[in-house]
Amino acid sequence: MKNKKVLFLNALLVIAVMFAFTATANAGGKVYKLGMSLAITGPTSDAGNPYAKGTEDYFKFVNETKMLGDDTIDCTIRDDQYKTDITKRNFEEYLDEGIVMYLNYSTGSTLGLKRDFEEEKIAVLPASYHAGNLDDSNYIFLPVASYSEQLVALSEYVVKNHKGEGKAKVAFFIHPSAFGRGPVDDAKKAVAAGLNMEIVEVVEHGKDLDNSAMLKRLMSKDVQYVLSHTVQSPVATMLKDSSRLGLTAGSYGEAGKLTFLGVHYTGGNDLIALAGDACKGYVWTCSFNLTSEKNDGTTKQLALAKKYGRDDKAANSHNYAAGIMVAQVATEAIKRAKAAGLEINKENLYTTLNGMNGKNGYSPYTTIGPVTYSKTDRAGVDMLQIYSVQDGAFKKVGQPIQSEYMTKIK
Repeated sequence: MKNKKVLFLNALLVIAVMFAFTATANAGGKVYKLGMSLAITGPTSDAGNPYAKGTEDYFKFVNETKMLGDDTIDCTIRDDQYKTDITKRNFEEYLDEGIVMYLNYSTGSTLGLKRDFEEEKIAVLPASYHAGNLDDSNYIFLPVASYSEQLVALSEYVVKNHKGEGKAKVAFFIHPSAFGRGPVDDAKKAVAAGLNMEIVEVVEHGKDLDNSAMLKRLMSKDVQYVLSHTVQSPVATMLKDSSRLGLTAGSYGEAGKLTFLGVHYTGGNDLIALAGDACKGYVWTCSFNLTSEKNDGTTKQLALAKKYGRDDKAANSHNYAAGIMVAQVATEAIKRAKAAGLEINKENLYTTLNGMNGKNGYSPYTTIGPVTYSKTDRAGVDMLQIYSVQDGAFKKVGQPIQSEYMTKIK
């Protein structure tokens, strides 16, 4: 009997210790669950891998520096290999875990899960800036200007800086997917609305290792400007082929040569690493600060990468900056909701994001302009910076711009 009593008391002691340990662990603050699904491996992993690292590192920084006081963010990051069915499974599992905000990746999965986001009433920050994500949607928030706005703004840049008589003749070199095709329709609408250029051909690239025939065909049609909307690898191949054939313009808009330009995922330091000298003079739009331009924001980005042991390639990637940026926006939304005395849940974070405008806009160190959202405007950073490759690095060209024609065709 005495032994049973001792065992019973020991069991009570164990339970008491476990309860005390749990209470102590939870006494440090609340934990806010987020989830991210993206292509760390597979197609577009050259963007997804550094993107994931940027998000992971910034949330670590938030927790370690007690940016939210004793509260912390727990963001689970899973690889979906750019497959929508895996993305959907990840999202559903995150919901079971009680996430309050979701960070998605691809255009296909963002479009495919749009109805799910509406049903769950959860704010979503994707890595896809496809304008179609916002159609019939209330809960998707684009981090920066859409691909459409970027391609139209780049087209406007071509027209304003065109050298030669007549209309600027352009070709589009795009990814063979909804991601690639979406902005082309808006560029065509801008032309119909009066933008003075001729779209000679739209090329959906394959996995070709040689673009010689395509480039010669464009030259035979008097194309002078090639605007790309895809990822870096096929652009790098095209630039190297053009350089080898002697078709690349020595200066912007050189007659009888090809001037190459591109949108967001087609440029950055990763392109220079792939194409080398062949990308000299390449013109590119982006809403992010680049580490080739030294300023307070890029200094902080490089410091974050160093703190968490990232290599130079990741540290200097604008995709790393993009991953940091979505973590910054999510953290800021939580921070503001806390300051307002609101419970951190899906509804209140959605409301907080929609109030991030005017004097309440948010300026992360990763972008060239502020993030602003409302119920009628869910594209975050409206400003775009034109960059070009000069002396082996992307450098700013002029001041940040906004598209004039997007307001006419919306």
